[in-house]
Amino acid sequence: MRTSLVDALSECERLVLLGDVIELRHGPAHRALEAARPALEQIAGALRSPREVVILAGNHDHQLVAPWLERRASVSGSPLELESTVDWREGELLSAIAAALKPAEVRAAYPGVWLRDDVYATHGHYSDRHSTVPLVERLGAGLVARIVGEPRGGPVAVDDYEGALAPMYAFIDGVVRRRPPKLDPGGETLQVRAWRALSSPNGRFPVRRAALQGGFSLAVAGLNRCGLGPLRADLSGNALRAGGLYGMREVVRRLEIPASHVIFGHTHRAGPLPGDRVEDWKTPSGSLLWNDGSWLLERSFLGWEPGASPYRPGFCVLVSATGPPEITNLLDGVDLAAAGSLLSETRGKADGVTAHSR
Repeated sequence: MRTSLVDALSECERLVLLGDVIELRHGPAHRALEAARPALEQIAGALRSPREVVILAGNHDHQLVAPWLERRASVSGSPLELESTVDWREGELLSAIAAALKPAEVRAAYPGVWLRDDVYATHGHYSDRHSTVPLVERLGAGLVARIVGEPRGGPVAVDDYEGALAPMYAFIDGVVRRRPPKLDPGGETLQVRAWRALSSPNGRFPVRRAALQGGFSLAVAGLNRCGLGPLRADLSGNALRAGGLYGMREVVRRLEIPASHVIFGHTHRAGPLPGDRVEDWKTPSGSLLWNDGSWLLERSFLGWEPGASPYRPGFCVLVSATGPPEITNLLDGVDLAAAGSLLSETRGKADGVTAHSR
């Protein structure tokens, strides 16, 4: 529950909200802010002064940095770096979030932030450009990249990724502002419902499911022929994990991120956890990937043992002054049904948190 996070903040010198801090795809921004404000204020009240909160933007709250990106493009010819300081103006979404987090010292960075010389953190949405899983934003990124063009062989700079993703985010945001999806708090999105229909081996309609899966395989083959791949017609849990890790390894390689440890979220699958193959979480350059999961309760992904699922809410990554990052779950031992009512109440995405120098 929220208390578990608040209690853990007493020893935190810096709190990094790793993107998707508020959900801006379920309706107007002012409603999202209204729902998130109590949690933000409680977090701010738990931080001992002086403490810092760093905000990163993800795909579901890209609007937080959109005004800054537009201002920057109009006055600066320099490329985006791995960490750029984001400023905001009165009336913008970032201004409202910073106000809710007072008296904490708030700053924003994009697309990532250096926590130590060897530890870099980012939301991880750039991985959608490379994932082998044919999810909506992976397809959208591939299509936009073909329209706007990108370097031969794919993206090699932060601006290349923004060029493929930002137009898609702007389109989605525009649609949502005019016709918000009819979702109950904690309800499943169309994408999740489709995943369940295509991936579940059980069910009352095996013939219909087989037909759906066959049609899906043909559709993926067609997308690959159109140059939007490489994509695989596999939506199993292992495929989702492997596709997300492949995408993130590609981001680290292409951007040449010189970090021993790269922390990200986005895929909602925490790791590496006990039982995971550490080799799967390593990049060709030797960087180790860390995913801090999500604070959204997604019952469809929890399986038969919710308390052991890598998709269960409550994960965070602790980064001390020295040594490797450490993954822990602040909700272990908490009734997930009770936590679910609170998490649904806030309508938050919050892809994990990173606490620095405990």
